[in-house]
Amino acid sequence: MIVTLTANPSLDRTVALDSVLRPGEVQQAVSVREDAGGKGVNVSRAIVAAGVPTLALVPLNPHDPYADLLRETGVPTRSTAVAGRVRANIALTDPAGTTTKINLPGARLTIADRRAAIADTVAASRGARWLVLAGSVPPGVGDDFYADVIDAVREAPDAPLIAVDTSGAALAVVVERSRPDLIKPNDAELAQLAGLGGALGGSGPDVADLVAEVVRVGAGLVPGSVGSALVTLGSLGAVLLAEGGAWFAAPPSIRAVSTVGAGDSSLAGYVLAAVAGAGPAERLERAVRYGSAAASLPGTQIPTPADLPTGEVRAVALVAERTTPAGIAP
Repeated sequence: MIVTLTANPSLDRTVALDSVLRPGEVQQAVSVREDAGGKGVNVSRAIVAAGVPTLALVPLNPHDPYADLLRETGVPTRSTAVAGRVRANIALTDPAGTTTKINLPGARLTIADRRAAIADTVAASRGARWLVLAGSVPPGVGDDFYADVIDAVREAPDAPLIAVDTSGAALAVVVERSRPDLIKPNDAELAQLAGLGGALGGSGPDVADLVAEVVRVGAGLVPGSVGSALVTLGSLGAVLLAEGGAWFAAPPSIRAVSTVGAGDSSLAGYVLAAVAGAGPAERLERAVRYGSAAASLPGTQIPTPADLPTGEVRAVALVAERTTPAGIAP
């Protein structure tokens, strides 16, 4: 069983434009779709599509229309009853696959909601293989919410491995206090976590420089503060840092349609490989393949195994002490 907690779920509305986004102008929409979204929900959708048991936890008003969309996904869910409505996230995509996102704030949770969500997560996680804490934290719960969830889950017997996919202060508190088994930042989130002002690898598109910088910065976190780090690099691929080393994998060739949910699918691919007993390199390869598949699908459409691209994905071992990673061409 893989349990996910989406503390701040979203109704994902994706609008496909007929041309590149032109701010300040009226444009024609080609299509629109709505999905029950939120990072943890997306992870569970990919997992259930792969035929692996999962349970998605969400704080949810039972009268919220989001509940109907969530039921349609076929994902087993358990909700903590709250008063507010699920937020809406809007994504605008153009024919080239460029995505512009507008994420709205979620409903404010009370102290009682917070306690109930933690208790429900502890109960659902007993005996699970993995617990995935994913997405932003909603107003009212504080930046230490995920850290408190981890502490409570680990106090119970048969605690699962824990993966965290969040950013900003919520990620910083988790790394400082709780030593999760896996984090999944992108390169910008890793830079923020490390207190760096600019983008990793400079402003240019040099893959070798970016990968080398990710390895250098990540080595300061793994394994001292984090068990492993899966760092996604968008269309360039991903880096995995673990106690046994570091690896880079470039994606196969695809036609990008929408990047919404690609990072969530990457995390799902990693966890699916992990529960199947795969080693670090194969986990990274599966993560990159799943992320690429999601980017080739419209809206927050989550890939099934049949959607995975067939092009080669090969994890290359890196050396943390090197300035330029071995085997990576600029």
